[in-house]
Amino acid sequence: MESTGVYWKPVYYLLEDAFEVWLLNAQHLKNVPGRKTDVADSVWICQLVEHGLVRPSFVPPRPIRELRDLTRYRKAVLAERTREVQRLHKVLEDAGTRAGQRGQRPAGRIRPGDAGGPGLGHPRSSCAGRVGSGAVTGQAAGVAGGPGGPLWAHHGLLVTEMLARIDQMDESIGRLSAEVARVAAPFSPLLELLVTIPGVSQRTAEVILAEIGPDMGRFPTAAHLASWAGVCPGNNESAGKHGSGRTRKGSKWLRVALVEAGHAAARTKNSYLAARYARLRGRRGPKKAALAVAHSILVIAWHLLSRGEPYTDLGADYFVKRQTHQAYRDRLVRQLERMGHKVTLEPTAA
Repeated sequence: MESTGVYWKPVYYLLEDAFEVWLLNAQHLKNVPGRKTDVADSVWICQLVEHGLVRPSFVPPRPIRELRDLTRYRKAVLAERTREVQRLHKVLEDAGTRAGQRGQRPAGRIRPGDAGGPGLGHPRSSCAGRVGSGAVTGQAAGVAGGPGGPLWAHHGLLVTEMLARIDQMDESIGRLSAEVARVAAPFSPLLELLVTIPGVSQRTAEVILAEIGPDMGRFPTAAHLASWAGVCPGNNESAGKHGSGRTRKGSKWLRVALVEAGHAAARTKNSYLAARYARLRGRRGPKKAALAVAHSILVIAWHLLSRGEPYTDLGADYFVKRQTHQAYRDRLVRQLERMGHKVTLEPTAA
């Protein structure tokens, strides 16, 4: 069957236990223009399958699909929580409260019409970029609530509603994470392998496993997996001219997780991935460098899941050791000469 939107899912799920079902990419099935009917498409698909001109798309088994639905919805809730936190900071800054500038959570709940003073305490640990503990003191309408301006009654209502939504999303994220851990329990050895990669946390490992599945036999090589995920440069050549090499479309959930892991790996110390990021950032920019590190992380994940071995880092000096001693010395000499220095080399004692 052709993968048209989400209409294939109920039919595929109904038939997959009875016999082998092939889901075909619509881009591989383009027919001659002017012959677009459902019957003609069915005949054309049948002919392509008979001649072996198409291959089935990757559809993970049911346990992995369950894990994928859970991790994707958890990511959506996390994104909505981040947006709500940003709205809260905007309201606090509008009220002239310093807590909005520090990224801290107001401990008090200010209800409309309160006479003033801090509200009920709400203990919560503080962390940068997230909602944490703090204190917001405010008065009713017309009374100064911070050094930058007044904290009006409607500010208290907005803050209360936003804090309630954030609490609700925190509870939802906790329940989803617990269910993800339960569904991913049979694959815990694979998750332990993935978290050995620098920059890959437990949550990122769960997303990677949910998107690509545990069976690497579906992807003949790591390059096939990177191409399927859309994190490798594209091929665009015609008549000897090379066009844009931008990446193809792939799973946006996997791409986001890998790029986040790439930025995290770039901040690690004495690692191969951090050296790769630093090597590319100066020439290609931070975004392309992070995507290149994301590609490396996915290639590493394929090898780890295929071999069942933990990650072994190549070291931060991998790219330096790969160069020959003579070439590396000549390059450093040329750099100094371009800076206006005269270089004379003398060998030191052994």
